Amino acid sequence: MWTHFEPVHAVTYFHPRARAAYEAVGLRGYWRGYFAGRAAPLGAVGAPSVVAAFFSFAPAMVARALPSVWRLATPEEALRARLTGAVQALAEFTYELPESHLVEAADLLEEAAGHVEPAGRVLGAVNAALPRGEYPLARMWQAATTLREHRGDGHVAALVGTGLAPAEVVAWRCRVDQSREFHQAARGWTDDEWAAAEERLVEQGWLTADHAPTEHGTAVFRAVEEATDRAALGPWRALGAERTARLRELLDPIATRCRTIIPPKAPIGLPAQRGVSTDATSSAH
Repeated sequence: MWTHFEPVHAVTYFHPRARAAYEAVGLRGYWRGYFAGRAAPLGAVGAPSVVAAFFSFAPAMVARALPSVWRLATPEEALRARLTGAVQALAEFTYELPESHLVEAADLLEEAAGHVEPAGRVLGAVNAALPRGEYPLARMWQAATTLREHRGDGHVAALVGTGLAPAEVVAWRCRVDQSREFHQAARGWTDDEWAAAEERLVEQGWLTADHAPTEHGTAVFRAVEEATDRAALGPWRALGAERTARLRELLDPIATRCRTIIPPKAPIGLPAQRGVSTDATSSAH
């Protein structure tokens, strides 16, 4: 289900209309829109809260955006901008689908999102508490976002349990299947911080001396992924197998279209889609 609702949420990062909506309220530059839009449900928070909740970003990178972005746009303005941009993006991808399709998908997503567990899930909880959207695409995007952040909160909890620091998690993943060239810049870690993280991974048995993933590291990270899935099961158990399958069917054409604008190297982790071309020239990066 994550592979179906994550692309719906991700239009807020990669679609030109989403970027334009942030710019319209004074949030020029990709990272201003990103940090303001994603953090806005928390209120006018400073860098420490976002470092904690977002997990993988270097504190110095977060501090360049927060709290200064709130002088450009209030959290309320950022929330309106992110929803406006997301709805405009989804409208472009769903105009051929009948209204009944969109309404049913929004209804089922909202029902699932209504069963997220708020305890220990900061971003999931604050998104779940936002007012319900008025139209199907707004309801669909907000529900997908709530489910996405709820799942992400569970993933962060599982990562904390490994004892690894954020830089170590990002560096290790880039030794497995991701690009250091992209991810180091996208998360703001310096060369010295990266090198120190890799040395700690060697000391802790996650990487070999020549910086290859160890069996121990691979096994623990597989357990993290399994724990993430378990922590995210509640909404789908509540929705039930039959209606979850129906929602997957409804989201499939929407998610497929949304994925066309997600750059291949984006630090989201979605598995590749066979037979679907991906536009790597998105204005988001």
